[in-house]
Amino acid sequence: MVQSDNAQRFYATGRRKTSVARVWILPGTGQMTVNGQEFLAYFGRETLKMMVEQPFDELDSSGKFDVVARVSGGGKSGQAGAMRLGIARALTLMNPEFRPTLKRNQFLTRDPREKERKKYGQPGARKRFQYSKR
Repeated sequence: MVQSDNAQRFYATGRRKTSVARVWILPGTGQMTVNGQEFLAYFGRETLKMMVEQPFDELDSSGKFDVVARVSGGGKSGQAGAMRLGIARALTLMNPEFRPTLKRNQFLTRDPREKERKKYGQPGARKRFQYSKR
C-alpha cells in the first residue's frame, strides 16, 4: 500500500529476495535511519550503502530527504535492495516527474530472483549425487 500523510511523509514498500522494507521519506537534511539505528552503522559494507543511495544520486537530490526504514527478513544484501526499491517508489509518490528517470535506471523494477527450492532425492536445488557406473 502506498500513501502519504499531512506531515509531508511518503510511504512505500520494497521487496527483494525474502526481505521487506517499509520506507518513509520526508523533506530534510539527508538523515537515514534503519531499524532505529544510523544507516551507516546498519549497513556495514560500502557497496550496500551505495546501492541504497542510488535513487537519490540519480536524481541529484542527495541530502534533501530524510529516510526512516523498517527492514526485516533475509540478509543485508536483500534488505539493501528492498530499501532501494522502497525509496524509489516513495520518491515517485512525492514527485511524479521523478518516475521516468527512476524507471530508466530500473529502480522501480522488483528483482524477481528467489532461491530455488531443494529437490527430494538430491543434495541441493541443482546438484546431483555422483553417478557410479559400477
